[in-house]
Amino acid sequence: MHTDDALPDLSAEERAMVLAARERALDMLQRREPRRDILAQLTTAVEALGPGKTVASILVLDRQGLLRNGASPNLPSDYLDAIDRLQPRADVGTCAAAAATGEAVETPSFLDDARWSGLRHLPLSLGLLGAWSQPIKGADGRVLGTLGTYFREHRKPTRQERQAVALLAGVGARVIAESVA
Repeated sequence: MHTDDALPDLSAEERAMVLAARERALDMLQRREPRRDILAQLTTAVEALGPGKTVASILVLDRQGLLRNGASPNLPSDYLDAIDRLQPRADVGTCAAAAATGEAVETPSFLDDARWSGLRHLPLSLGLLGAWSQPIKGADGRVLGTLGTYFREHRKPTRQERQAVALLAGVGARVIAESVA
């Protein structure tokens, strides 16, 4: 499938922005820039789809199989410290569940999802009300990390967000697999 065909529901402006972010990230990878900087490029593109209403985060599985911050430029350090070294589990949060199952996980409301029972105070304290997470998978299908999007409202991701994040997660997989941490 041609890259443009992967984004049929995006407006021309959104499509151009996502494709430009993809190209910038690949260019940065070719120049061997730090992984965190490249992944931050991808989170910035995701946030631009819902300006002011979304916060994106990429978590990367480390050698012990724990989730570590790959790039979350708009989440505070105390939040990142609280979720650092989260173990992938289908019954915990959104990113941990996506990493454990290898499937996208949606949480329209932190208040209504039992997976967030021990963690919901963290995003709620930041004014974040829901989230979803797309697993980042390598060419062999193995989960390498997650691309999570937090919402400042109760909702599910749109088709446009799903398409853009799927494309950018594919770029993220390449960055994680090929870059220097």
